[in-house]
Amino acid sequence: MESKTEKTVNAILESYGKYELTSRLDEENIPNKNTIIEIVEKLRRVLFPGFFDSSKARSEYIKYLLGEQLEFIQYNLKKQIANAMGSKEICGECPKSTLAEKAQVLSQQFMEKIPKIREYLNTDVQAAYDGDPAAYSTDEIIFSYPGLFAITVYRIAHELYLLKVPMIPRIMTEYAHSVTGIDINPGAEIGKYFFIDHGTGIVIGETTKIGDYVKIYQGVTLGALSTRKGQQLKGVKRHPTIGDNVTIYSGTSILGGETVIGDGATIGGNAFIVSSVAAGTKVSVKNPELQFTGGDSDELKQGEF
Repeated sequence: MESKTEKTVNAILESYGKYELTSRLDEENIPNKNTIIEIVEKLRRVLFPGFFDSSKARSEYIKYLLGEQLEFIQYNLKKQIANAMGSKEICGECPKSTLAEKAQVLSQQFMEKIPKIREYLNTDVQAAYDGDPAAYSTDEIIFSYPGLFAITVYRIAHELYLLKVPMIPRIMTEYAHSVTGIDINPGAEIGKYFFIDHGTGIVIGETTKIGDYVKIYQGVTLGALSTRKGQQLKGVKRHPTIGDNVTIYSGTSILGGETVIGDGATIGGNAFIVSSVAAGTKVSVKNPELQFTGGDSDELKQGEF
């Protein structure tokens, strides 16, 4: 007679065969999430030398240390790209040799993008410092600002996205999302000098386009009007375009692929926008009427106590 534990085990095993969508048994080609996160952390050390090393990074040894870090990154990234490309949903029957060759090319192409990523991140750090009077130094921003962390991971993932590497870019940005509460799809196009202030609850969709010198606050959504058609919308411009020098304050939602926020516009907090806004426009939501009451006393006017 089966024990309760055996019955549970057998029931779970039966579900593995029944619900194949959520099982990946006996597969060699599947990305390792922990390794991808480790790659991200190694890349942060390369992108910000001296900030996240366990010991002091001396300039006379930096070439040796950099070479060691890049070797680790490329070797592991190549393996993870091959695994992602070889999953049964993407290329289940591809020869291992073909996957390895393609992964080698893609990993090398990515490595060549690192100077460009550093260039963009340098502008993002400067934008954060210029835009936040609470920032004591750029070092403080690099060490502690969740917005910069999310932007850093996005800029890494975006380059892999442009190379059409499957799965890995999204795993990276969802790692940043889990750490910061900031959800930036790797497909979004974001220009230089991008500043996220505070950051919690920000959502930036896949087909969003953001220009240079853009500043956004917590709780902002740059999203789609509707995703009810699901996969039929793949490749369609679903998210807004934000021009240069735009500021978007907290709690605002800007939705739709045809929605364009013109250069220099300022969008006030808690706005809900589904149509384009002309350049230089200031958008604000009219303050709701507040009522104040004090226990059993008569209704009080705002400001009266």
